[in-house]
Amino acid sequence: MPAPVIVAIVAVLFWLGYRYYAGYLTKHVYALDPKFVTPAHQFTDGIDFVPTNKHVLFGHHFTSVAGAAPIVGPAIAVFWGWVPALAWIVLGTIFAAGVHDMGSLVVSVRHKARNIGTIAQDIINKRARTLFLLIIFFLLTLVNAVFAVVIGNLFIANPGAVIPIFLQIPVAIAIGQYIYRTKSAALIPSLIGLIILYFLIWVGQMVPVDISPWAEAIGMEPRNLWVIIMFAYTFIASRIPVWMLLQPRDYINSHQLFVALAIIVTGITVGWETIVAPAFNDVPEGSPSIFPFLFITIACGAISGFHSLVSSGTTAKQLNKDTDARHVGYGGALGEGSLATGAVLAATAGVAATRADWNELYSDFATASGGGVGNFVNGIAAFANNLGIPLQLGAVFAAVVVIAFAATTMDTGVRLQRYVVQEIAELAGWKTLSRNLTLASLVAVLVPLGMALLPGGGEDGYTFGVLWQLFGTTNQLTAGLALAVIAVWVTRGGRSIWPVVVPLVFLLIMTTWALIVNLINFVEAGQWVLAPLDLIIFGLAMWLIVEAALALGKARRGEPAPVAGGNDDGAGSGGGTAARGRHVDTDRSEE
Repeated sequence: MPAPVIVAIVAVLFWLGYRYYAGYLTKHVYALDPKFVTPAHQFTDGIDFVPTNKHVLFGHHFTSVAGAAPIVGPAIAVFWGWVPALAWIVLGTIFAAGVHDMGSLVVSVRHKARNIGTIAQDIINKRARTLFLLIIFFLLTLVNAVFAVVIGNLFIANPGAVIPIFLQIPVAIAIGQYIYRTKSAALIPSLIGLIILYFLIWVGQMVPVDISPWAEAIGMEPRNLWVIIMFAYTFIASRIPVWMLLQPRDYINSHQLFVALAIIVTGITVGWETIVAPAFNDVPEGSPSIFPFLFITIACGAISGFHSLVSSGTTAKQLNKDTDARHVGYGGALGEGSLATGAVLAATAGVAATRADWNELYSDFATASGGGVGNFVNGIAAFANNLGIPLQLGAVFAAVVVIAFAATTMDTGVRLQRYVVQEIAELAGWKTLSRNLTLASLVAVLVPLGMALLPGGGEDGYTFGVLWQLFGTTNQLTAGLALAVIAVWVTRGGRSIWPVVVPLVFLLIMTTWALIVNLINFVEAGQWVLAPLDLIIFGLAMWLIVEAALALGKARRGEPAPVAGGNDDGAGSGGGTAARGRHVDTDRSEE
């Protein structure tokens, strides 16, 4: 199958999804209101609550949700064949991710930009809030741990990426200061930042940075040293205002998405690349089954629960207009689906010239898992080479794309984990932890750091062969639970519920199935850290599913919400300023 044909088909389907299905969601499911005063205006503080242009916010939101997952997952999932992987990406993006991302953003905006776990208290009941917050804590732990290891492995494999990634930070801070102080548009400064980044990629190729001697001097593996460095960085990055680093760097990285997609599409077309991988792969005996594992391996790129945390954690605090949710939420889902499509093509048409070469790279699931990121990087380098870009430089460029997205996700993930730690501590009555920003940030960093440094399974096997499966399952489970909260809210508004319920039921079936299979596998393999964690997540999920089902039944019978919280306007049609409820600014907590 010619890869350019696939690109054209997916582009048309995504355009139709945004034009028609997102339009239907806007009017008939979420009832977006241009007169609604968003929390970014209600609670403006210059730190978290910052009214932001929808194009700038799209950049922040997309690069926060994308990370490495829509690259790693699809590059692994083609193990079962490129047709099922691509079908799940396209259908999941249009009919599940768009609904989920846009819905979680809208519901959060209607509830003072609180996170989806806290909103569960207003929509379902108080127990649901506690259960959801605990599940979110586990998910964020896995997200931050996995992405830190991804970055560490990429720095080791591509030392030329070190200089551009780290020097991008002061460049982004300078741009953020300029935009914030002068109130200037972000487009031109961020494009200048992108040009500087590409110059730094050339510099990085000339001056690669290898920390192996330093790691050996202190008796540590180089990857683990990189993991520690990344968590030390995110501890600082998650504490500073979003406009200072997160927004300008995210906007630069959003341009990177379009450049990367342009290189993929142009390189594929110029080289008229052909997919050499099988449409449906005859996997070896003993491999994970396509049901349910395809749908959790591609955790991002089809639908991802982490997106609901970003939508309701940072994006909702910056949404300028209610109607911008379509552009930012649904559009962000399409952006990630496009990146996931590029990952599929890189792993099936770019990384190998023949079927025999591809079969060697995907000989079994462990090989496919350990080589997913490398296959993407090498595939993009091959596409770039069709345009006259040297393979080595193309590989550094691709590595910078993955690392930049993963680092941004870690920035946002640690910030969100700090919010969750403070909320859980508040519920438990631990005032010191709930009010102390430094202590909460330390917990948000040290827990996933410990998970990332756990030994076992080989250099790549533990993270991608073991930890990735639990991350994917928990991620998709969170998406299903977020859809459950959205479904109850939509039902109370008297609007169409089926666009929410169908992906909700599908995800809950796949994820609970995967949790059970993983639990058995973890016990048989003696994974006595992951087995109890899997069991705890499964128990919390089952409890929350029951609570959500009961709340949905009450909503369909017209019974009132359990508490009178948030600034939910029911049908979503009330204009004007919503009522100011109790507002706690976690970034102004007592030090």
